[in-house]
Amino acid sequence: MNFELSEEQDMLREASRDLLSDRAPIERVRAWADRDEDVDPEVWRLTAGLGWPGLGLPEEYGGAGQGLVELALVAEEIGRALARGPFALTSVVGRAVATAGPAGLQAEVLPALAAGSGWAAWAFAEPRAPWSLDGVRATARTDGDAIVLDGVKTAVQDAGGARWLLVTARHDGAPASFLVDRDAPGVGVRRHRVLDLTRSFHEVRLDGVRVPHERRLTAGPAEIQRLLDEASVLRCADALGVLERMLELTVEHTASRMQFGRPIGSFQAVKHACADMALLVHGSRAATAYAAMAADAGAEDAGRAACAAASYVTAATGEVAARALQLHGGIGFTWEHDLHLHLRRARADSVLYGDAAVHRDRLCALLRRSPRPVPTQT
Repeated sequence: MNFELSEEQDMLREASRDLLSDRAPIERVRAWADRDEDVDPEVWRLTAGLGWPGLGLPEEYGGAGQGLVELALVAEEIGRALARGPFALTSVVGRAVATAGPAGLQAEVLPALAAGSGWAAWAFAEPRAPWSLDGVRATARTDGDAIVLDGVKTAVQDAGGARWLLVTARHDGAPASFLVDRDAPGVGVRRHRVLDLTRSFHEVRLDGVRVPHERRLTAGPAEIQRLLDEASVLRCADALGVLERMLELTVEHTASRMQFGRPIGSFQAVKHACADMALLVHGSRAATAYAAMAADAGAEDAGRAACAAASYVTAATGEVAARALQLHGGIGFTWEHDLHLHLRRARADSVLYGDAAVHRDRLCALLRRSPRPVPTQT
């Protein structure tokens, strides 16, 4: 498979990196770390002007009609810059509405998402439950002309200022998705205090929330799982950007830190550690790129590729973070050094949309269901 970027994809990546390095440098990330806002409004306005919110949405609603590969390129640059904002989840929710939403709901929601005038969050995970379809316990019941939602969702990114929440709940015994207005009666949102200082996560409580039938997406369990795979791939891309930057910071540090009259980067053990980090970063890039390409192509192994990428990148994240901290020494723990912000984000990325165990279990299940090739006679 050819992993080389096209000219347009390379331009998208460079434009995204230039914007973030210019308007969302690490100093700005630090300044926003203690604020309650989900989004830096100036940066979000600029990214909307660049077309980020509508990148994966249909052209008839103001989007660019691009695929998961292009979304992953932007997500990687966001992770590299430790930028905040609802790009990934807005893209995921927008794609869900575009493929499974009623026409009236699409006309109402997608133009606003594409323009960046509002964003969406996905309320999927629940407390003390796996990040999988089996972990969905929120309930949805039909009550006359509406569907009533009850339950608690956790780790909902950027829900504080979202205009819409895509809620996954069990309706008639099966997982289903509903688009809920953030300010609807019965919706309660409380911000979490989390390790990652560069993003906002919330608890969402649904207490008898009434949703019109027209707000139910037609997506069944298979389509919801596919959406979960796409979110996992975008999480891998975010983590890839973080890993890449941690590797750069570590190489820069080992080239300037002196011991015994020479840079520590000249010692063989340090060289080997940096080389191991580089191998993990390159492996993460290949796994993420293949998963995104397989999803765009509708390949038979798209689900397996997403699981493989998620489990590999999660393991690589822990290893690269540990090596980076070890080679930086005590300074890597300090507030003054930028590495600790990357360590925090890397740790959060390692559990979002399922940790390695969740994805490895599903990968094993998918492999067991795959038809075995018939041996050929020789």
